[in-house]
Amino acid sequence: MTGNLKSLRITTACQWECVARKPGNVNRSRDFPDASLADFLVSASVIGPILAAAGSRGVGAAIHSACADTRARVGTNTNLGLVLALAPLAAVPDGKPLRDGVGRVLANLDRDDAKWAFQGIAIANPGGLGTAPEQDVLSTPTSTLLEAMRLASDRDSIARQYANGFADIFETALPTLGGGLQETGTLEGAIVLLHLHLMSLIPDTHIARRSGMAMALEAGERAAEVARAGWPRRSEGWKALSRFDAWLREPGTKRNPGTTADLVGATLYVALAEGILDLPCRFPWWNHESPWP
Repeated sequence: MTGNLKSLRITTACQWECVARKPGNVNRSRDFPDASLADFLVSASVIGPILAAAGSRGVGAAIHSACADTRARVGTNTNLGLVLALAPLAAVPDGKPLRDGVGRVLANLDRDDAKWAFQGIAIANPGGLGTAPEQDVLSTPTSTLLEAMRLASDRDSIARQYANGFADIFETALPTLGGGLQETGTLEGAIVLLHLHLMSLIPDTHIARRSGMAMALEAGERAAEVARAGWPRRSEGWKALSRFDAWLREPGTKRNPGTTADLVGATLYVALAEGILDLPCRFPWWNHESPWP
């Protein structure tokens, strides 16, 4: 794989993730007051070439540059979780099996990676970050990046991927994406099904940081209700999806499932890198006549 192809896959995965009409997120039908779809699309194009070079420049340095360049181009945090999730995956040498390769990348992370990554996180300045008793990102790290992520793995689902070797992506998300492609026959439908499934299984830690774990658990149960209602096969399922999307977007509730979206983006990159999805993609997108929220 050339660097240009890896960059294209990174950018494409991020663009597919943000365009798909996932409940509660920016998508091709909805913006946020402080971030638009255009911001996310620009951010995707910014980080592609930077993260594609993570293997040579270092995971931490790539994270820092991606966060700094995103902030410079769009002026807000659109993609910190995606950057953190994608950097070790993108650092796997070309031609190496991705799951084994990312394990080696994670094992080789050092304090320098932690220093640069912490600085990048500070630049992104994510909402609801708070502080941590050990290896707080606003302090100078005294551990490797992997050790720091292990300390945060119980409160952040991206950190959990570092701690478990991206097991959630390889063992849960990828099979779900494949099943969604068969179920819906569309890429957008598969992405939405994946989003709902991940929310139901893994409490969204972006919601948890901003609104509490009880709210994140409720969001997961509501996501499961959409699937039980029969989306996308039954009209009641579409109504349930619309209700869920409206609930997530209620003003002032801070229920944006951003971490789940980051996991979806990472899954799409792995699917492209592993040949599960190809470019150009053979799966169509649903048209605008579908009864989306």
